[in-house]
Amino acid sequence: MTADTTRAATAQGLRLTLRGATLGRTGAPVLDGIDLDVVPGEILAVVGPSGCGKSTLLRTLAGLLPALGGEVTEDGAPVTGPRAERALVFQDDALLPWRTVRANVELPLAIRGVGRAERRARAGEWLSRVGLAEHAGKLPHRISGGQRQRVQLARALAAGPRAVLMDEPFGALDAQTRAGMQQLLVEVLRGSGATVVFVTHDVDEALFLGDRVALLPGGRVLPVPRPRERAAHTDPVTVALRREVLESLTPLS
Repeated sequence: MTADTTRAATAQGLRLTLRGATLGRTGAPVLDGIDLDVVPGEILAVVGPSGCGKSTLLRTLAGLLPALGGEVTEDGAPVTGPRAERALVFQDDALLPWRTVRANVELPLAIRGVGRAERRARAGEWLSRVGLAEHAGKLPHRISGGQRQRVQLARALAAGPRAVLMDEPFGALDAQTRAGMQQLLVEVLRGSGATVVFVTHDVDEALFLGDRVALLPGGRVLPVPRPRERAAHTDPVTVALRREVLESLTPLS
């Protein structure tokens, strides 16, 4: 691992904060007066009924959608637009079909002006971490949906972002592949220092991945008991938390 990669891997996560924020598009706000503080280095899972503003929240934190009111900050500074330190991961893998797996992972590094040798080394390292080193030379259509999501994860993390914003990235995967991706996410984030905001409609996914769970539209945040184990879903505390989260998912009128 190079010195540059080591620094990227150990960078402290961003603190992402909303204070009295109104989010949405002009004339069509979907979240009003929301307060939320995402702690550096945590995984904050965000759940809520369809149409409550989960994706809007994520795009606002990514700098793609300006707030209509209130404050949205990173480490105390206003979020005014996209930045390389905030990576966005979608449900659609969004890989460029004409670029190989390796070239897709290298893309954000190339945009940042990283030299070719360093790009190749860092892309190779991350493809190894997500178990796809042997597929580096393939085009995206030659690998499975779960593998494409692994490529997207490697691409997002290769540039060493301080925050990773994930919009239901595993929603289109089958149950077995989804469980594997959840475990992989936890493993590859371990030690990275990155702050993660993970939007999902799956309560069990939120409770497995999240250090805390934010309930929209109100913004109430609940701590998740640990250790992070699949068997923990039968623990009475986790059962009660799951019930509380499910009760918050009443469809919006």
